[in-house]
Amino acid sequence: MSPGSRVAMCPGTYDPVTLGHLDIIERAARVFAEVVVAVTDGSFKKQPMFSTEERIAFVRDAAAERGLHNVRVEPLRQLVTEHARAIGAHAVIKGLRAISDFDYEFQMAQINKHLAPELETVYLPASPRFSFISSSGVREVAAWGGDVEAWVPAHVARALRERSPRLASAKDAVVGGGKTE
Repeated sequence: MSPGSRVAMCPGTYDPVTLGHLDIIERAARVFAEVVVAVTDGSFKKQPMFSTEERIAFVRDAAAERGLHNVRVEPLRQLVTEHARAIGAHAVIKGLRAISDFDYEFQMAQINKHLAPELETVYLPASPRFSFISSSGVREVAAWGGDVEAWVPAHVARALRERSPRLASAKDAVVGGGKTE
């Protein structure tokens, strides 16, 4: 392995960051000299609940709490392959929870390989205790007032509690035919 290949990138939306994400980041940080967590600035698939700045802060705070000094967090505002080249990364780290994750991530790895043949994709399977956790599931449970503290860092759980009453009110308005009393 060349010295430059010791830099890896973990791209994602992290909306919000979960303990499953952090498990993958922490494990990658044990293997690579530096891990750059690249938080997507936007998504074609959905509107994030939290701003890019909030999501970056969530990941930074969680990495600092875990003493992950070789983890850097920054926004991702370009193609993964372009960002990897810009930061000197030779590997993209992706966590896999289920075979459905692999199907999607394999397709993305093939696209990335076409765009940047020098870039490798490294898959890390989810730890069993985190294999069912997804950001969308966390958001859904939090929106309905459920307890998500076992799935996200404490500061993220607080942010979800602060944001969720508004989400629940919005859902009530839609369920009630869009009328509020």
